[in-house]
Amino acid sequence: MTAKTTSRPANRTPPGPFRPTFWRSPLRGPWLTSALGSILLVLLAIVIVTGFLSHVAYEPNLRGNAIVPAGADLPLLFSWPTAPTYLYAVTQGLHVNVGLAAVPLLLAKLWSVIPRLFAFPPVSSPAQALERLSIALLVSSAVFQFVTGIMNAQYWYAFKFNFVVAHYYGAVVFTAALALHVVIKTPVILRAYRRNGWVRPLRDDLRSTRQEPGDEHGGLVAVDPAAPTISRRGLFAFAGGASLLLVAANVGQTIGGPLRSLAFLAPRREDFPVNRTAARAQITAAMVGPAYQLTLTGGGTEVLLDRGELLALPQHTARLPIACVEGWTTTQEWTGVRLVELVRTAGLDPGDVLDALVRSLQPRGVLSKASLNGAQVRDPDSMLALRVNGADLPLDHGYPARIIVPALPGVHNTKWVGSIDFRT
Repeated sequence: MTAKTTSRPANRTPPGPFRPTFWRSPLRGPWLTSALGSILLVLLAIVIVTGFLSHVAYEPNLRGNAIVPAGADLPLLFSWPTAPTYLYAVTQGLHVNVGLAAVPLLLAKLWSVIPRLFAFPPVSSPAQALERLSIALLVSSAVFQFVTGIMNAQYWYAFKFNFVVAHYYGAVVFTAALALHVVIKTPVILRAYRRNGWVRPLRDDLRSTRQEPGDEHGGLVAVDPAAPTISRRGLFAFAGGASLLLVAANVGQTIGGPLRSLAFLAPRREDFPVNRTAARAQITAAMVGPAYQLTLTGGGTEVLLDRGELLALPQHTARLPIACVEGWTTTQEWTGVRLVELVRTAGLDPGDVLDALVRSLQPRGVLSKASLNGAQVRDPDSMLALRVNGADLPLDHGYPARIIVPALPGVHNTKWVGSIDFRT
């Protein structure tokens, strides 16, 4: 009786992108990935730092300001200053515009390492399992942060979760995953630069473009390279040009002036944007009519002031910006009552004020209240604005009165102010 033998397939790797021969670009290799990653790291560092600074600027430790649960927050808190007046405009302008500039480079970086995403078998050792897990965490958190961030900047809330909370926790995960990735890959990056130089591959034109030397770690250098259709210099020029185009299409809403009309990707191209209208905030004519009164508390006795009485107090005028988390900025000339004058009217010494809780006539929502720290209350340009550019405030911009504080996040410049409680 003849014994039957079962033959096993020589190669059990799935077809298509799981086969090393599928990826044929001669551009891929450790140097290309390292160079793209080095540039991207600088941009991402700016985005991360300015993002966390925005969180600090909201001062979640003050009354009514916390959006992220207080017990589940990082201890990254300090009193947000009022100078320079364009501080928040600069940090958020960098956050949004540098974030947009990073998108083409992020896509190029993902393209450079895509063969490794299809490596087979997926895991060959515990160490590789940890590395692939960290990369999966990095890629997924990066995609989540960029997609939701851009959607928020475009006011497209297709998601049903709280953007601020999700974006904050996503930033924590992304930052940790990026830091781990940099630590793991630093030896590989340095080795690629020692072997190929810092910029030497960029000097090659298309005819001179060659495959990188063998990649001992495997997975990037093509096994069966095709002829190049673009040089590495061309790849960087293409990604860099796309980055510049995205910035040019958006930066006008941050800088203003003639560039504002060119910002075709920006949802707020007008000179004096409105994020939330009075109608959307459920502000009625009765709320802001002749019966309107501002309530001041904290001094032991409640003080009520109608708009005429507010206009009779000493008035202050200052040209100040409002900057929004979505990256737009507008600068206008505001006139109103200094907050320190209101502190004195409430029967308090401005030097004793720890913070001030401002409540809007808006019946509900995260924008219905915000607290200012003591230094913000005492700043000589901080005011309860009653007029803008020489005219009464338009209803959508906060009539009969709104808060204007230098360098404050736009949403904390509370509109339709109904009461201010000073805490000493």
